[in-house]
Order: sequence, then C-alpha cells, then structure tokens
Amino acid sequence: MKDILLKINELAAKYEEITADNLSRLVKIKSLSTAEKAVALELKRQMEEAGFDDARIDGLGNVIGRIGNGKKILAFDGHIDTVDTGNLANWSSDPFSGKIKNGYIYGRGTVDQKGGPAAFVTAGRILKELAFDRDMTIYFTGTVIEEDCDGLCWKYLVEEEKLIPDFVVITEPTNLNIYRGHRGRMEISVTFAGISSHGSAPERGKNAIYMASRACLEVEKLNERLKSDDFLGKGSVTISEFVSGSPSLCAVADYARIHLDRRLTWGETKESAVAEIMEIVKDMDARVEVLQYEETAYTGLRYGMEKYYPTWKIEEDHHLVVRAQEAFAGLFGREPLTDKWTFSTNGVTINGYYRIPCIGFGPGNEVLAHAPDEKVPVGDLVTASAFYAALAYYLSE
Repeated sequence: MKDILLKINELAAKYEEITADNLSRLVKIKSLSTAEKAVALELKRQMEEAGFDDARIDGLGNVIGRIGNGKKILAFDGHIDTVDTGNLANWSSDPFSGKIKNGYIYGRGTVDQKGGPAAFVTAGRILKELAFDRDMTIYFTGTVIEEDCDGLCWKYLVEEEKLIPDFVVITEPTNLNIYRGHRGRMEISVTFAGISSHGSAPERGKNAIYMASRACLEVEKLNERLKSDDFLGKGSVTISEFVSGSPSLCAVADYARIHLDRRLTWGETKESAVAEIMEIVKDMDARVEVLQYEETAYTGLRYGMEKYYPTWKIEEDHHLVVRAQEAFAGLFGREPLTDKWTFSTNGVTINGYYRIPCIGFGPGNEVLAHAPDEKVPVGDLVTASAFYAALAYYLSE
C-alpha cells in the first residue's frame, strides 16, 4: 500500500493545475438550484476527459460518473448548485471570475461546493492512471437542487436510479477533516386564524398578530430548553419569517403566519418537534404544518419531498470512519481531526433516511460557505483528490 499511496500523492500534485482549472471552469458558470444544466454538462465533460468508464445525466439532472464494475459500491457526492451572490458590494471581485491567484481559486461555489467535485474528478483520473482493478464500483455524483432542498437529489438517486452504495463520501467543505454527522433540520409553518373588525373597535375582533406574537415569545423560551448531544450539540429553533394580513390597515388582522427553522440534535424527531409547537398553540386557533418542497428541475421533471431532514451520525469506530482515518494517516503522516458539520448536507437523506454509511471530507473552510469573497486553497484540492483516491483502495481491501 505504501507504494500506491506514494504514487497517489505524486499524481495529485502532478494534476494540480488541471484540478484548479476544472474548478475555475465550474465556478464561471452560475448554477442556482433548478438551473444547473450548463454546469452539469461541464462536469460531465470533465469526467469524460479524465477517462471515466461512464458519465451521464439522470432524469433529475444529477451527473453520474462511474469507474469500475465491482460488487462493493463507493460513491463520492458533491452538489453543483450554489446560492446566489447576495450584495455584490460585499465582494472584492467578480463572484464568477473563477480567478486563480496566490494559491487560491476565487468565486461563488469554490467552497460550497464545486471544489469537492473538481477534486473527485481528479481522484477518478488518478484511479484510471493507476489501473484501479479492485472488486469495486465507484460512482461520482454531481448532484442538483441541494441548496433549495438538501437530500432531494439522493432521494431520486436511491428511489429512481436504484443507486444504493455501501459507502458514501460527502465532499462538502470540512477544512480537510473527517466529519461523521450533523444536526438535522425541518421547516415548520404555523398559521393563525383571527377575526377581523374595524380598527376603531378592536375588542370586536380576534387579532391573529397577537396570537402569533404570544407564540413567538414561547418559541424563544423553547429554544433555551431544547436537548443537547455530546457530539452534535444542542437543538435549536428560531422564527425566520412573520407574515400577517387584514382586510385593511384600519382593521384587526385576521391572519398571521410564522416560519420556524428547527435544528434537530440526536434523539429529536419530526414528531417530537411538532408536538412542542402544538403544545405552545394548543389554546389558539392555529394550524401547524411541516412544509413540502416541490419544484421543476432543469430537465423538466417536477419532484419533491417533505422538508424534514433527519439528524444523522455514525460512530467513530465505524469501519468507514476507521478506514478513512487510516487512509489519511497513510497519505499525510499525521492523524486527522474527526468532527461534524454545523450546517446540513445530503447526509440527511443518505444516512438519515436510507441508513447508508457516510462521512464527509472536502476542500475549503465551511465558514466561507454562502459568504462573500468565497475562496478555496489549491492545496486543499490536491489533498482532497489524493484522499479520495486512497480511500477507494482502503475500502476495497
């Protein structure tokens, strides 16, 4: 194995410029959720150029590359959609320049999360050059609509493409650490029904804003008493939107709605989170709903799922985690940090729903995700591409 690891490191360094250029090309293509067609075609082209055995686009728009045809299945996943730029005045340069300068690639998506796919394309190139012939099939998925609905893409891959790997590596940014879980999340809407009356006589009506406001203050208190987990940390809840309506600005509001962003730690579920809100509004005329996502992909397919994204983690002594730690130490001569994400990833579906073992390892620092002046070190891409290739060998033993 030592000779293979040495060669992997050499090839990752050799292909540094190609990896950086591939990422630059991806970054130059704006690709918001449901509008990823151009970047999907570019990623598919890069897979073909790297010599993948197969590269195609599925019905939802995910790019699926393949190397090998063995019994054991390993998948590397990276989403190719990004959030928008926000206020351009906060950026020092064009968010879609893909500029390579001073050891960094700059632009929207360099960290979150086109850097991962650029690195795994190079990993595939390395595996092909080394004539990887283990009894393993390796898939490389450039997935879509993650920013709008994390995990939806893997719902499609599992349920429609019947892709059920033995292991998945999520290439979201981890600062080159190994991540083994994160909190789940869900989106809850609470709608309050009031009764309007003339604003000159509010006692005749029932003000939906007052009901919603009392509920908001109780939600604030709820956040303080939510349970915690030694690894994943504390659950949280916050109100991210408050909307109201009335027949006129001279009338009592007969409608109000609040939107809750609920982060779920280990042991918290959709049912327990809904029950907490139901308890708060039990004496109010209110309706509590877990929201649904449904949109049309760039392929024209309409697809969706409930906006409940389960908490997940795998144990530190799990075979996948241990082999990943061994691959890292073998390549780089030091022990990796094993930790967790703050934000949510496709792991909510991969492991949260389907219980497929998965870990995270990706280039870039997650603090730059969704932030202006996003950038990733070229060195991170080299490290990640070497790690992905080495992990294929370790897991195929």
